[in-house]
Amino acid sequence: MSTNQRTARRTPRPAGSRAAWASFVGTSLESYDFYVFSYFSAIFSAPLFFPEQDRLAGTISAFLVLATSYVVRPVGAIVFGHLGDRIGRRRTLIVTITVMGVATGMIGLMPGYATIGLAAPIILTLLRVVQGLSLGGEWGGSILIAVEHAGPRRRGLYAALPQLGSPIGTILTGALFLILSATLDQADMLAWGWRLPFLAAFPMLAVSLYLRMAMDETPTFRGLVNSSKRSTAPVLDVFRRKPGTLVVAVGTALLGVGSYSLMNTYTLSYGVSALGFSYQKLFAATLIGSLLQLVTIPLFGAWAGRVGYGKVVALGAASTAVIAFPMYYLLQFATFPILVGTMIVGGILPTLSWAALGGLMAELFPGNFRYSALSLAYSVAAVISGLIPAATAFLAEATDNAWWHPGIVLAVLSLLTLVSAIIAPSADRPVPVKR
Repeated sequence: MSTNQRTARRTPRPAGSRAAWASFVGTSLESYDFYVFSYFSAIFSAPLFFPEQDRLAGTISAFLVLATSYVVRPVGAIVFGHLGDRIGRRRTLIVTITVMGVATGMIGLMPGYATIGLAAPIILTLLRVVQGLSLGGEWGGSILIAVEHAGPRRRGLYAALPQLGSPIGTILTGALFLILSATLDQADMLAWGWRLPFLAAFPMLAVSLYLRMAMDETPTFRGLVNSSKRSTAPVLDVFRRKPGTLVVAVGTALLGVGSYSLMNTYTLSYGVSALGFSYQKLFAATLIGSLLQLVTIPLFGAWAGRVGYGKVVALGAASTAVIAFPMYYLLQFATFPILVGTMIVGGILPTLSWAALGGLMAELFPGNFRYSALSLAYSVAAVISGLIPAATAFLAEATDNAWWHPGIVLAVLSLLTLVSAIIAPSADRPVPVKR
């Protein structure tokens, strides 16, 4: 009997449930922190921190600040991936959630351009960098703390639970901005109302820390420690032993990460500036779409565990490619029901790929450098995705806001993920995830 198997028998079943829920709550906070800034960038960042630029230049500058957190994610993946494979998944995740929560709360405390001038966008960018470093190590660890505690029957569901963080983050962010915009006028929102969603990160951080400190280390990592099989240089091992698989893993993540970046950041700004929607309607539509994902993500994840993670990722990518252009064509009619339909369809179909992503990627890499591999793959996909709002804004300018310009971006992301998901089973022999 292997060390991992003996360890698994000593692990009580509730430990897996605690780990899955702690992972879910933690990724929800991380996603909330991230999407607060995404909404902020789409609507408030330009007038508060780039007021001397024209509207387009200010919006692009705000999106580029948003993109900085994506660009530094690989650095966070290297640092926290190494720690996750060396000192453990649990301890590393406690650090990442603390860094994210503090950085987000600090944004709510900082003065704007009118108070401190150029120092304001500089400090904002630095805090965004800190957020990006944290995110670089958060997703991979959250997936592993759930998957490595799960038995084979529950693995698909547990791998999907951390993915609920994205719709939860969207729901919390959208609901808060919707409430604030309904109770405050534009002047108050720009003066102080925008700070409240950021400050809410502090109490949410306290809850997340409590849950993560109560969870157990994964049986997989304990087995590596007991058998002295931890990698001494896990990041280097990823590139030495699984370089091709790393590239494929990046491709499988592109649609899941990129579609959120496109729908929840660029489409908000595009809907206000080009289509004439109020941001209250945009928040409401996004909220409706995200609520449905609370049901579809665990269902898709459990299904993927039965039929195969790669198949479900590929199905989501193919479906999204089919609807990319029709969806944005219909959006031009600028009615609220069509907007809601866009957010539902444009959210749920990529969710097939998103729900199955963690299970697929965890199977591709061995336990002794799995944290580093997942973090690196996801972070590189995030770097590419982080440039989507700014790149799509440039594309809009080049095409004079042609209705099809966001469809091009969504279709390309879908096709890249589709090809990667097809290749994934043969990129390297899948690695069974042991408890």
